[in-house]
Amino acid sequence: MITGKNYIGNKLSAKGSKTYNTFNPLLNFENEYVYIEATSEEIDEAVEMASKAFKTYRTINGKRKAAFLNAIADEILALDDILIQTYCSETGLPEGRAKGERGRTVGQLRMFADLVAEGSWVDATIDTAQPSREPLPKSDIRKMLIPLGPVVVFGASNFPLAYSTAGGDTAAALASGCPVIVKSHPMHAGTGELVSSAIIKAAERTNMPNGVFSNLNSSGIEVGTQLVNHPKVKAVGFTGSIKGGRALYNLAAQRDEPIPVFAEMGSINPVLILPEALKNRNESIAKTYANSITLGTGQFCTNPGLILGIKGEHLTKFMVKLSEEIVKIDPSCMLHPNIAQAFHNGRSQAIEQNDLQVVAEYRNEVKNNFARQTLTNVSGDTFLKNPTLHQEVFGPYSLIVECDNTEQLEEIVSKLEGQLTGTVIADNGEVSHYSQVISALQNRVGRIIYNGVPTGVEVCPSMTHGGPYPASTDSRFTAVGIHSIKRWVRPFSYQDWPNTLLPDELKNENPLGISRLVDGKQTLEKL
Repeated sequence: MITGKNYIGNKLSAKGSKTYNTFNPLLNFENEYVYIEATSEEIDEAVEMASKAFKTYRTINGKRKAAFLNAIADEILALDDILIQTYCSETGLPEGRAKGERGRTVGQLRMFADLVAEGSWVDATIDTAQPSREPLPKSDIRKMLIPLGPVVVFGASNFPLAYSTAGGDTAAALASGCPVIVKSHPMHAGTGELVSSAIIKAAERTNMPNGVFSNLNSSGIEVGTQLVNHPKVKAVGFTGSIKGGRALYNLAAQRDEPIPVFAEMGSINPVLILPEALKNRNESIAKTYANSITLGTGQFCTNPGLILGIKGEHLTKFMVKLSEEIVKIDPSCMLHPNIAQAFHNGRSQAIEQNDLQVVAEYRNEVKNNFARQTLTNVSGDTFLKNPTLHQEVFGPYSLIVECDNTEQLEEIVSKLEGQLTGTVIADNGEVSHYSQVISALQNRVGRIIYNGVPTGVEVCPSMTHGGPYPASTDSRFTAVGIHSIKRWVRPFSYQDWPNTLLPDELKNENPLGISRLVDGKQTLEKL
């Protein structure tokens, strides 16, 4: 079922000579299948097909797009064990994680199917004409969201299903009316090809235009660079490192026609533990955070990499308890030897910094590609003076900062880079005494959590998965939930356009029965 070839629309293609294998980090050997990297000719063919498909796909109604998205979900489930086994062999992650992520992926697709089938997401707005208005008559103006064009999606290393081939970016873009070209992640190319086969089958089953989806193999940066530079690509979705996301952002900005790059990048997800909570719930907070820091070997963009508290007896006790709890947890496998090496390098760089103390580290023997969870500690002054300490160490690592007082806590929060999440651990009524600190945190994050953990991103309309740069390249948008569709569209207005020539979403008769803003009033009524 796995061929190692590229999907150029519904055709398998292998014109190149550059090949590579995926790697099983748990068993520490290369997987058997060989993948052929896409050539410049294949890249151009995929984009040309997407551009041609866009002319038709952009006009397909919501119910037909919903059928397509639901068919993708069905075909992914039909892959059954081969998908789960391939996922596990390419990531070292357990079967339960694979099935959970598959469920999330299918759920996202069905969520967008429901959204576009109902149709009100286009934000139809109508301001009717007032020809007798003085001193000047008013035109009839109607607005809605329309798709941008072909979208390139980069598969994420840490979520081979939910943030990759048929993940949130792809589902949202297809829902909006944009064809998608996936730059498959080299660490899970087999998983990517299997999911691509499901998307192609679904496209054929539901009579979508050929080229609405393509999947291109790539072992390095060349394929991605060519895709971002292609003049017929109109937007990019990326989940990964700050370095990678920023490189794509710069490429897109330097084009003759700059395009948006919606990149979700690094985050250390600060956790503020207030004094009363530390005093009263020291042990339970420590146990909770030992599990959160090591969950998934720390390979989540929402891993709690920074813990802030006010120095004193209770913070010291917390550090001791967290240190005890974190080393009780058995280390687990990282996604790839390269990621394991990057964690080792990042951890080494952090612990070599002046005035930093290692307060806990797993010291027993570990297998190849397994991570040693590590907990470190610095003073607030040291943290403020050393920008290196503000950087993400991707893996089971966290830094505890002992702040001198509330004022220094606020200063540290204010000087953090943009983050996906911020968490506040507090006892009842305690937050009201830290309003300035909370306000500073709100200015630095996309989501704020109360008495919980940042790990775990619920897929729902109210979720914001994004934040000020460098957490994401545009803090106005989320990468998770139905509102992520708004990344792939733009507002478009019709002025004095004949009713019969308007799209159904804006016609007087409201044939789709959607909710519209008409002359300032939200309504389902006809005009």
